[in-house]
Amino acid sequence: MQEMTMENGSIQGGDDTLNPVTKDEKSWGWFAIFNVWANDIQSLFGYSLVASLFISYGVSGWTAFLALIAAALLVMFLVNLSGAAGERYGIPYPVFARASLGTSGAKLPAVLRATVAVFWYGVQVYFASTAIALLIRSVTGITGGTEMLGLDAVDWISFLIVWAFHIWIFWHGMDWVETFLNIAGPFVYAVMIGLVIVLWSKSDGQLLSQARTIFANPEGTWGTEINGFIAIVGTMVAYFAAVMINFSDFSRYAKDKNAMVLGNLAGLPFNMILFSALALLTTAGAAVVYGEKIINPTEIVGRTDSVILGIVAAITFFAATVGINLVANFIPAVNGIANLSPSTISFRKAGLITSGFALIIGGLWTSFISQFGISGFVNTLGATLAPLYGIMIVDYYILRKQELKRDDLYNMESGTYHFRNGWNDNALVAFAIAAVFSVATVWVPFLGQLSGYAWIIGAVLGGVIYFARCKSSHRV
Repeated sequence: MQEMTMENGSIQGGDDTLNPVTKDEKSWGWFAIFNVWANDIQSLFGYSLVASLFISYGVSGWTAFLALIAAALLVMFLVNLSGAAGERYGIPYPVFARASLGTSGAKLPAVLRATVAVFWYGVQVYFASTAIALLIRSVTGITGGTEMLGLDAVDWISFLIVWAFHIWIFWHGMDWVETFLNIAGPFVYAVMIGLVIVLWSKSDGQLLSQARTIFANPEGTWGTEINGFIAIVGTMVAYFAAVMINFSDFSRYAKDKNAMVLGNLAGLPFNMILFSALALLTTAGAAVVYGEKIINPTEIVGRTDSVILGIVAAITFFAATVGINLVANFIPAVNGIANLSPSTISFRKAGLITSGFALIIGGLWTSFISQFGISGFVNTLGATLAPLYGIMIVDYYILRKQELKRDDLYNMESGTYHFRNGWNDNALVAFAIAAVFSVATVWVPFLGQLSGYAWIIGAVLGGVIYFARCKSSHRV
């Protein structure tokens, strides 16, 4: 990660500037790219999503596991496409988006990316708070109590502590986040492996044999297994949609194309295989030992009655979730909000606005938002970004043949990418049509069978409509 420091209410450093990176700044090797994915996957929400997929789609455990691996390979392919321009020209996503949407129109994807980041930020604040709640209960033994909006007193105290902790961090500076992530990441796997060992012991070594029974699907057919497989792939692609759309923000720091490609190859399939295997085993182990299919690892740790494991797990899950939340969600949200009115909204003010939304979204997650279902929530957010990805890829690879005029990308008054007053009508129409249909597949009952394909449909539809309009109008 680029080093970042706090100065005069704004982040100073490589990640916040829209200017092309210099040759000296292109210092990321494959391991730095690998680390982006390791930390993105290792979060409590990521675990809960993966664990829920073994349960929600009514498929066998092997089908779900293979679908997760297939999703990782597909995401790897897609980010290699979206990150190529960033690596070649050293430009971040907001600038790359100007090629297809226009110098002013590029503000649209920046705002949408910020909106998605705000939602993720609020949800991750809640999930990080469950780790603190686990820590408090492990140390004090406190259980139960009156609930408000689905949370008891310990839950609310934990949530407010985590919420305030995020504010404290961004108020005092962000330069320690990279080190924080690099230390926290490996410990997540260590704790999850330790949790599997505990569950294995409690199941008298019957975990694997019982897992085959628990995650078998005797009523399944080839048709239901294939449908479930495709739906899981679609859901996981939607989960990574935000990072896929702005991956050039990371790839522009890669030393070369090989570093980006190798980092994505090592980072995505490897982490998804290991993380999914551990999620499968812990979910199965909880079902064997406790008779329930539990998708939140903090709840599983809480039932082990191990104070030491509870403390270590709580600190680890908290660190991993807070770290990735700050980098993947907080910074994009703050930058997007500040970009709406740079002269009046400072970094700190945008951070407080983001935190205000997080307080509402995280506080209502248990009682209201989560009732829609995790998959539906992920697919809806992903569907709004999908058309932008399709438009961007078609524009760069098919229409422009991977050739951009970098100086014109920074010309806000005229030039190749100014289009009509800074807006590319072809891209806007394609986005509007594709986004409406893509989101409808999630919520309209008539289109319910397509819900798992929301992101893929939106991306393909957006790209096809954009291509057709550009060709018919003879204007790119």
